Amino acid sequence: MGIIRKTKAVTTVLQIFEEKNEAKSVVHLIELVKDKMNKTTVYRILDRLEQDGVIHSFNGKDGLKWYAKCEGCSANHHSDKHPHFQCTECDKVECLSIEINIPSIKNHKVESTDILLMGQCEVCCV
Repeated sequence: MGIIRKTKAVTTVLQIFEEKNEAKSVVHLIELVKDKMNKTTVYRILDRLEQDGVIHSFNGKDGLKWYAKCEGCSANHHSDKHPHFQCTECDKVECLSIEINIPSIKNHKVESTDILLMGQCEVCCV
């Protein structure tokens, strides 16, 4: 599908990810743009950005969907197979730049992973 036009709504959502390179929950994203667009538009933009390899999504500690900016992904290939860390104190979520080897499973094809580590971040554990 892909984003053919960068509409004002698409630009608004993209700017959120450009301003701070950190993960955002879908609830927080909707709250940030509620005066500019409805939540259906937000979901549609997020889906299209994810399909284009601009952002990736993962599930947080309460099953809430989070989104973060991709590094080196495209519409044909998502290379964001990394774990995420969510602080149990402040709820901050970050992408971890560590590799975790996903084992191959006989007679199975693994297409995606969703690894979430939880605990206290460097700010909250002091």
